[in-house]
Amino acid sequence: MTPPDIFDRNLRRLRRDRAAPDYAAHDFLRAAMLDGIAERLESVTRTFSEVLDLGCFDGSFVAPAGARIVRSDPGAVFANRAQGVQADEDQPSFPDASFDLIVAAGTLDTVSDLPGALALARRALRPDGLFMAAFTGGNSLSTLRAVLRDAEGERPAARIHPQVDVRSAGDLLMRAGFALPVADVETLTVRYRDIWSLFRDLRGMAATNLLPGTPPLRRDTLARAAQAFAARGDGDSRTGERFDIVFLTGWAPDESQPKPARRGSGVASLAEALKRRD
Repeated sequence: MTPPDIFDRNLRRLRRDRAAPDYAAHDFLRAAMLDGIAERLESVTRTFSEVLDLGCFDGSFVAPAGARIVRSDPGAVFANRAQGVQADEDQPSFPDASFDLIVAAGTLDTVSDLPGALALARRALRPDGLFMAAFTGGNSLSTLRAVLRDAEGERPAARIHPQVDVRSAGDLLMRAGFALPVADVETLTVRYRDIWSLFRDLRGMAATNLLPGTPPLRRDTLARAAQAFAARGDGDSRTGERFDIVFLTGWAPDESQPKPARRGSGVASLAEALKRRD
């Protein structure tokens, strides 16, 4: 039996299509993710020939020099503009061992089957291929979450989707079969003059609520949320909102990669080392 989707797939595609025309005015979060991925790629000495930009949005990821790039996105407009493939990240779309680098920036946080998406990425990599991803997680949108919860009173609806923390993200990499997994997090704080500016950014980057069956916000609830958001402002009448960017790096297993030492194979004694320090 197939489990129900966490996110509304059709709504996800529609939101991306609606965001496409003005996406460049709201892409600061994905731009920060791509900068972080580029910095991490700089430390990798190997070359790449076949690259997949998974969940490509406007196709702004620049492939390494000399590499051929394939782009895919769940939204038809983004996929067409990038001359790519329309496909959900958690559904099979590419043959096994097709790429030696897969990058997914700003897209995996709204995938219904994140473990499945990671497993598919692992299968699409050649041996010793590299997977790099970045998405919002952790305590992102903590201010908005708090003011909406307070504004709705005793029975608030789930309006911000569950966030993956960095430890869980690392565990998911291991479960998907990646070797040498690394997960880390960077926090970006953006200051908004009002809640409506935040809403415009979230709509513009296709990051609004995709949970199925969520009732619309009432006007009085919105008014209370806006007032509470403004009350959290600083001396410049701006309120900070938090975005935690989770970065993932993992390699498709290969015999050439370093292996952890077998448990119990060490030749040094911890007790003797401690004695020498006394």
